[in-house]
Amino acid sequence: MMLGSDVSSLSTDAATAAAQGLSIVVPVYNEAPGLALFHERLATLATTLKERHGLDCEVVYVDDGSADGTLAIAQSLPATTLDVQVVSLSRNFGKEAALMAGIDHFTKGAVLFMDGDGQHPPALVEQLVRHWIVEGYDVVYTAKAHRDNESFLRRQAVRGFYALINWGARQKIPEDAGDFRLLSPRAAAALRQLPERNRFFKGLATWIGFRQLRVDYEPAAREHGVTSFNPKQLIGLSIEGLTSFSVAPLRLASLLGLLLAFGAFLFGISILWETWVSGKSVPGYPSLVVGLMTIGGVQLLMIGVLGEYIGKILSELKARPIYFVAEHSVKRSAPDSTAQTTDRTAAE
Repeated sequence: MMLGSDVSSLSTDAATAAAQGLSIVVPVYNEAPGLALFHERLATLATTLKERHGLDCEVVYVDDGSADGTLAIAQSLPATTLDVQVVSLSRNFGKEAALMAGIDHFTKGAVLFMDGDGQHPPALVEQLVRHWIVEGYDVVYTAKAHRDNESFLRRQAVRGFYALINWGARQKIPEDAGDFRLLSPRAAAALRQLPERNRFFKGLATWIGFRQLRVDYEPAAREHGVTSFNPKQLIGLSIEGLTSFSVAPLRLASLLGLLLAFGAFLFGISILWETWVSGKSVPGYPSLVVGLMTIGGVQLLMIGVLGEYIGKILSELKARPIYFVAEHSVKRSAPDSTAQTTDRTAAE
């Protein structure tokens, strides 16, 4: 029985890559004000990629339950120089689910993930494509060049998160890496086969391996609106990543228990020393209360850490779908960029 997966047949040479094309997956949530302008930039980019690399492109917009007019605008976008898919989820499932919906629906060979808020510059896409086609990299990911514009506390929190998640990990997750990345056909095929429902995209895209390259860039300012991520969601995503890709919290709990036991042992030795040598007895009530509170707090902390992992196991065992598609439309660009064909399905 073969427990692995062979994707070696998906060649990464330039001729094959150009024939397979490129899918651009864009999860969107309440991006109505700037979506039309963003699509115009993608259309220009598709023309450039076709002329310079012979790539046929498509864009897959995944509407993650937007409350504004994002879905209607996305469905009205023209398929001039690239095919347009619009996948509308039945509710807001979160960005990780939206990315998975894009992975399930893209039809070209390679796939590029980018946000629709204008912070991922389309001009950088050609560089990522060049690293893939010309230099043969399978995963080309972007990372923030610096965090000078962020607070000291946030910078330290990010460093601490990556230090913890990579502690003892065989495959390190690059610090500051984002979702803006390109995967070759075989890397995309590998990512498609990962079965887990609790997904941490940055970790999965790193875990699959292959030849990977980091490209530093400075994200542009949002052209409209504000980010939908709040501190609570960021903390939740961090916990998701930690419990999905690292046993560091369990190791910390074990070390904490070991340190507590060692401290209790030393405390016991000191009590025996004072009793036998000096004849003094340590007062029982204060030491007893402090000891019980310490042990109780550590036990609750360990139970909480174990609960996070058990919750992940329960979620996987339930095997609920990651998302539901309410509407799905496809527009195919014609060779002369004047005619379009449209397919639409409801409630996939």
